[in-house]
Amino acid sequence: MSRLQQGISKLNSLSNHGGSSISRLTSPSSTGASGGGKNFEDLKRQIHGKLVERLDFTRVRDLSSDAMRRDIRRVIEHLCDTENPLLNRIEREKLIEEILDETLGFGPLEILLKDPTISDILVNGAHKVYVERRGKLEKSDIRFRDNDHLLQIIDRIVSKVGRRVDETSPMVDARLPDGSRVNAVIPPISLDGPSLSIRRFGANPLKLEDLLNYKAFTPEMAMLMEACIKARLNVLISGGTGCGKTTLLNTLSSFIPSDERVVTIEDAAELQLQQDHVVRLETRPPNIEGKGAVTCRDCVRNALRMRPERIIIGEVRGSEALDMLQAMNTGHGGSLATLHANTPREGLTRLETMIMMGGFELPVKAMRQQISSAIDLIIQANRLQGGPRKITSITEVMNMEQDIIIMQEVFRYRQLGIDQNGRAYGQFEATGVRPSFINRLEAKGVKLPSNMFAERVLMRD
Repeated sequence: MSRLQQGISKLNSLSNHGGSSISRLTSPSSTGASGGGKNFEDLKRQIHGKLVERLDFTRVRDLSSDAMRRDIRRVIEHLCDTENPLLNRIEREKLIEEILDETLGFGPLEILLKDPTISDILVNGAHKVYVERRGKLEKSDIRFRDNDHLLQIIDRIVSKVGRRVDETSPMVDARLPDGSRVNAVIPPISLDGPSLSIRRFGANPLKLEDLLNYKAFTPEMAMLMEACIKARLNVLISGGTGCGKTTLLNTLSSFIPSDERVVTIEDAAELQLQQDHVVRLETRPPNIEGKGAVTCRDCVRNALRMRPERIIIGEVRGSEALDMLQAMNTGHGGSLATLHANTPREGLTRLETMIMMGGFELPVKAMRQQISSAIDLIIQANRLQGGPRKITSITEVMNMEQDIIIMQEVFRYRQLGIDQNGRAYGQFEATGVRPSFINRLEAKGVKLPSNMFAERVLMRD
């Protein structure tokens, strides 16, 4: 019998003898709990404290199991009846669920994490929690008890993935069990108390059909992207924060044949590839002594020794840019990466900047030759006013002319205006440009309709 089960048995045994072990708590008449006020919070803290005092959670690995949750629920129900039998049914159930969330989950965040319509959770201190639903931000009624309570939840999240957050390391990236991305910043960096940002990723990643239904792109654009992945062209996904780069990368990765070996590299693992033969690498921050860091560049270099057929980098943001380009130029075709940029041209400029930030003293022309020979296609994603996420450009990277990288846009989204709900609308267009890599696609056995690139409007919102 585990320590937790022994604790449950002990508590049940004590409760059967009149609850003498619990009598030290405030009596029901003194709490006067009501559905959400201070006394309700006091009662919740008392019962939770007594539960933690009785049970040794640190020795239990599977706290999330249904059987364990049921056992703990029975103990909480008894404590509720003992401490305040005057609670009505709704208050009692609310109290039980909140204590369970506090004990086994992430406290007040649990109710938000269970809501599939929420894509972002933004916590600006203990009493300001915002969520994004369908592209729009709104303030939530959820609150933390105080900043210490919020810090406890942050520590619980980051410790599950071997990260830490304290005054010496006040910023951290982590992930939730479902793959959702987490960033936390605490004082003294965050002046108004701890800040927590969660980017949600559902247990079931969006598929191509879902994005087509959301009108993120057109069937013609999907055909081109699929053809480029299958023909092993190197693809860069560019976009701003929250525009859907990771979702798009997940979707495009579904076109990778299942018999190919893929190595993924991320700061906080969030990709959800569907293939079997995937090796996932994750960077690591330095320890408290400033040692033991594993950078994205370290992972890229090591990945080259792992016989990868494709390398996927969750986000390029530093000196690993040059290693990525060299990998793409030396037999690792079909690789994918994302970066932050507002246009395809800005994406290439950012690559140059990241190479220079790494301390590489390469002539500008040499850098641009590396980029133009490595990158075949740039897919630009943007989040428009009102929340819609669109692929606004699919652009081919061609070659160099003197010191300039030549690109040509194949498909684009043109915004026409804002509707009465404040939401952008527009149309997808084919520019009339036939990509120069079509012959490469056909050589790999991938054929596209001959009239697919004819200049025309593909679809309107």
